[in-house]
Amino acid sequence: MGAHGRQHAAATTEAGTAPASNGTTITSAEGLREREIAGEQQHLDTVYQRLEEKLAEAEYVLEDAARRVQVGTPGALAERDAQVYRAGTHLNRLNNEFEDFLFGRIDLQQADAPEEHGIPSFTPLDPADQNVAQSLHIGRLGVLDAEYGPLVIDWRAPAAAPFYRATPLEPGRVLRRRVIRSKGRKVIGVEDDLLRPDLTPTLDGQELAVIGDGALMASLGRARSHTMRDIVSSIQKEQDEVIRAPAAGATLVTGGPGTGKTAVALHRAAFLLYQDRRRYSGGILVVSPTPLLVSYTEGVLPSLGEEGQVAIRAVGSLVDGIEAERYDTPEVARVKGSARMVQLLRRAARAALEISAPTELRVVARGEVVRLDAGRLRTVRGNVVGSGGTPLNLLRPRARRLLLDALWSEATRHLPAPTDHFSREQRQDQKESFDEYVSDEASFLDFLDAWWPALTPRQVLATLRQAKHTNRIARRTVTPEEARLLAASWRHLDERGRGPLSAHDVALIDELQLLLAEPARPKVREVDAVDLLTGLDEVTTYADRSARQRIAVPVERTEYAHVIVDEAQDLTPMQWRMIGRRSRMATWTIVGDPAQSSWPFPEEARSALDEVLSGKPRRRHTLTVNYRNPAEIAEVAAKVLALAAPGTPSPTAVRSTGIEPRFAAVTAVAPAAFAAAARAELARLLDEVDGTVAVVVPMERRAEAAGWIADLGERVVALGSLEAKGLEYDATVVADPTGIAGESEAGLRVLYVALTRATQRLTVLSGPDDLPDAAGVPALLR
Repeated sequence: MGAHGRQHAAATTEAGTAPASNGTTITSAEGLREREIAGEQQHLDTVYQRLEEKLAEAEYVLEDAARRVQVGTPGALAERDAQVYRAGTHLNRLNNEFEDFLFGRIDLQQADAPEEHGIPSFTPLDPADQNVAQSLHIGRLGVLDAEYGPLVIDWRAPAAAPFYRATPLEPGRVLRRRVIRSKGRKVIGVEDDLLRPDLTPTLDGQELAVIGDGALMASLGRARSHTMRDIVSSIQKEQDEVIRAPAAGATLVTGGPGTGKTAVALHRAAFLLYQDRRRYSGGILVVSPTPLLVSYTEGVLPSLGEEGQVAIRAVGSLVDGIEAERYDTPEVARVKGSARMVQLLRRAARAALEISAPTELRVVARGEVVRLDAGRLRTVRGNVVGSGGTPLNLLRPRARRLLLDALWSEATRHLPAPTDHFSREQRQDQKESFDEYVSDEASFLDFLDAWWPALTPRQVLATLRQAKHTNRIARRTVTPEEARLLAASWRHLDERGRGPLSAHDVALIDELQLLLAEPARPKVREVDAVDLLTGLDEVTTYADRSARQRIAVPVERTEYAHVIVDEAQDLTPMQWRMIGRRSRMATWTIVGDPAQSSWPFPEEARSALDEVLSGKPRRRHTLTVNYRNPAEIAEVAAKVLALAAPGTPSPTAVRSTGIEPRFAAVTAVAPAAFAAAARAELARLLDEVDGTVAVVVPMERRAEAAGWIADLGERVVALGSLEAKGLEYDATVVADPTGIAGESEAGLRVLYVALTRATQRLTVLSGPDDLPDAAGVPALLR
């Protein structure tokens, strides 16, 4: 046992005994724990009493403003509405009583400098001083008492930084760090870390109590649910450095499985809003790889007191009105994700105009038939497009004008050229009259609609459903085999491109919106029906607006102030281009792990990222500690890491459970035998853990795995290998590891991801193709 552990033992055994409520004597450790819990309960009661006072104040402001319907000047109306808005927002935040509202405390030595701007000095006056000079409680929101003294420090405030930054090696002024666990308004436990084990700190003349086995270890042992919890009470130093890093430019974070990349990114969003709310009121976009990860993480920011200004979107949901519903095979994904698709889509958009375009234009002008043949029309089309990059749908007016010019030229080709100024003016008048007459003709209008239709991105994809068209359009851009794969992937679309799309298709749709000037479906905001009908924009209160009928009106957000990209190693060049279009003026936080990448061409993706960041200053952080997996599971995963990314160090696991991963094998080829074995392993794990259990299989076996768990209850889920990214479970069954590894060029990295999802127990279930040995260990893990 190290010095830290010895100090814990000493602190809990040297305290005196305490009487229990039934008159018996309980152990000294129990008595000490109850005393400390009671002390924290007293402080929490004070905090909630103050919160109730603030709630009453906010409600009074709202009610008072609602009574003041007539307030004189427009300026007074605006001031009233702003006041009500602030009060309503404050009321909403106060009404969200989160579990663990107050979650931390630090006991500090005397500072070497006076407090400046409410921020205590981090340096102790005397490092050997054993007296607690100041105690600060840390929570989700800041709370001041009636005298404006701090009852609770907001976790994002500079004064709270020592709670996260202090370590036994660099404790600063922190003598003890405490995590407080509560349920509703009741404190149910405390866990302490003594950061100066060389001292015997005292508080009010008594030795400072140290309870439990350490806050971090206690939090890591809690059962998981199907949604991510915030880590606000257990953020560690290297994580806090990322969360509080300067916002300018791009913050690039790498870290292996279990290092908390996703949680850190979400907490950074909350921190940035706290630090500079005006700047980031323009919106923060969080891009996740899958809808599953969005569902898993979407409750974190509300629990931190932030919602409404952060959009968490799956990469397949970034184009408004489209949700990715299909998965591409790895072979198809490689082509669709490549930057080569930019050139292919440009050609496809041109081809979509030409494939069914009429080859002759005939109009009647002044009793004569004027005709443009296919060759002349090709020339006009080339002149319309020219060498510029104007979106095709915006070129329709130019196409109309050049067609009229060509018709006029054809109609007057037998006439002599004008010889003087008067003749030229006369000819110009005749031209204008000709254009006016022809442009109203139904035959011309019908031709223009067919020859230069308003295209949608889906229609362009639909033109690529047939291999012969795709081969012609994609010549010298992709290989014939790649063209065949692309065409096959879109064959289910109808002639207008309607049908389910993949996440890779969504990036292509976004690119086509740029090429065509096809606007994305707008978002919805609420507008008063009365305002729409009358055209009046009244200054009203929140209460006024709440009483009116509300209807949906489109409003689109196309730019964000800050973009956070999660699991960035999986993004393709086309997806980077899509995200970049939403963040031209944004600052960035990008988190990922190259060793977990499912995209096989990292250099191409890196080039696309460099283009998106376009010279922005970058700062890099590396997370090195694995908080998810016990050492026993991390050791198994490290064997695959050595094959998947040779030379890449594994993150260091901070705990060991003594429970080795289990290996099981099915030697029978029959699917029923494998299904029975998988169900048996899942049932066993459900008995052994209190939280969630997942089975991870190759993507092509997802439907099969769904059948295995049909009646096992809500705690168990079945995932395809690419769906497991970013998620964690108490226990995991990785079934058919060789099948996962063989799915693509990145299969070993995907298997590494699957093996690192479990926080407590791991089972590897092998079939005959895994070549298991007598102990059930597959060849890949030996």
